[in-house]
Amino acid sequence: MFIRFGYEIGVRCVQPTPLMTYLSVDRDRRRDIVSERGPIAKPPIKMGEITDPFGNVCVRMVLPEGDTVLSYDAIIRDNGRPDTIYLEAGAVPVETLPASCLPYLSASRYCETDRFGALAWRQFGDIEPGWKRVQAICDYVHERLTFSYGYSSVMRTAMEAHEERSGVCRDYAHLAITLCRCMNMPARYVNGYLAESDTADNPAPMDFNSWFEAYLENRWYTFDARNNTPMVGRIAAARGCDAADVPLIQTFGKHELTAFRVWTYKDTNVELTEPPSHGEVSLLNPWFSERWARHVIEREHQEH
Repeated sequence: MFIRFGYEIGVRCVQPTPLMTYLSVDRDRRRDIVSERGPIAKPPIKMGEITDPFGNVCVRMVLPEGDTVLSYDAIIRDNGRPDTIYLEAGAVPVETLPASCLPYLSASRYCETDRFGALAWRQFGDIEPGWKRVQAICDYVHERLTFSYGYSSVMRTAMEAHEERSGVCRDYAHLAITLCRCMNMPARYVNGYLAESDTADNPAPMDFNSWFEAYLENRWYTFDARNNTPMVGRIAAARGCDAADVPLIQTFGKHELTAFRVWTYKDTNVELTEPPSHGEVSLLNPWFSERWARHVIEREHQEH
């Protein structure tokens, strides 16, 4: 099958401002791209591509004073298979883990492992190490948090998400990653695109997605505490310890976000002949799910 994906992001700067993006497709998937346009900047500016310490593709540029629109549009070939499930995958003992996995056992900006140790062992200590334990963590996070953009915050940590019981996909990933690390299982954060979503009938705006990978049986496996079911059509863009390592865009100066549109959907065409389709709801405007509205009412009732 084919997946159409891309973005249009508007940024306004008061002076020339350096910027980096982590929006490019993972190098291992680039061979699957059958048609693409971009990345393009309007007005045109020079762009350069580098590789960061985690192996991610990073695009660098200097935005001019005023308004700039960054855009990308592509079609990629996908095998149409859902995420792999390997119930028998066991945890790798810490003493035999590859050195490259060790950073994914420690606390990071949004994943405060030192604050979750007792809870994690109490909640998951009796579950068989490996796939079953990671899945139990996903089940816990999926039930613990309520999804909504209404009260999302780029500063929210795993502990704050756990206590506030709300968040967006990055919060689900951060909390699950933290609990996995507490149980001595390496876990890393993934940013990317997702063509299939269990919220397809809701008016939520399309967005970049976040999930995580756990290291089991000497390889990385995909897990998604937000959807908590195998999904089709993931396109990874960047990986790191948490979202602080792979911001979608990172500016080195004052800026204002003026537009943010994302599209990711299954398509039958292999050519970029028609404009991409995307919803009318913008991520720049507040959006609240019906489930979140019920959650707020129930919480206020309990408090009073």
